[in-house]
Amino acid sequence: MEGNPLVPDIVLQLGPVQISRAVVTTWAIMLALAAFLLIALRRPKVEAGPMQAFLEVIVDTIERQLKDVLARDPGPFLPLLGSLFIFLVLANLAAVFPGAAPPTGHIETPAALAAIVFLSVHFYGVRSRGLGRYLRHYLQPNPFLLPLNVLSELTRTFSLMIRLFGNMMSHEFVIAIVVFLAGLFLPVPFMLLGILIGIIQAYIFTILATVYVAAAVGAVEA
Repeated sequence: MEGNPLVPDIVLQLGPVQISRAVVTTWAIMLALAAFLLIALRRPKVEAGPMQAFLEVIVDTIERQLKDVLARDPGPFLPLLGSLFIFLVLANLAAVFPGAAPPTGHIETPAALAAIVFLSVHFYGVRSRGLGRYLRHYLQPNPFLLPLNVLSELTRTFSLMIRLFGNMMSHEFVIAIVVFLAGLFLPVPFMLLGILIGIIQAYIFTILATVYVAAAVGAVEA
């Protein structure tokens, strides 16, 4: 079922392991980002050059956004949430490059990212509150609500995955239909709109993840 976003598009097989196009694109994005950062930050200076200054602006902007939501020092959460945002921006904009497709337009990538957020929320919650206190918050405001509180953890993770997947998949379908009906030049405005959508979806996903982490560590109650 080639082209089905619910079925992995297998491009490589290493023995019993099948590797999909989304995985290959994800690896390429991570390698390109790592190489860029190694080159740009190889010799950081007190008086930053253009590239270092650009990166510092990005990090500072992300840090301020996280601080507004977390209501505490975002430093411990910046590596995860900042990396998540930067990766999502690059992944969502992969369609700009010929022959590439956003890995977030296939279900396995949003599912993996949502799973990372799910596990990270509990990790930060336990580390911040302690295991006993963290588990007790599922009994609030009434122990009878325990099943609903657990269910809400699962459903919000599922909705996080579906929101990202649905928006990116639908954009790909729209572009494909317009190209088929109108040729290659008319979709340019749609591609520009797609860039904006990709950035917005990365922002929404990251902010929702930040809200979940904030609730887990008790920042919302504080």
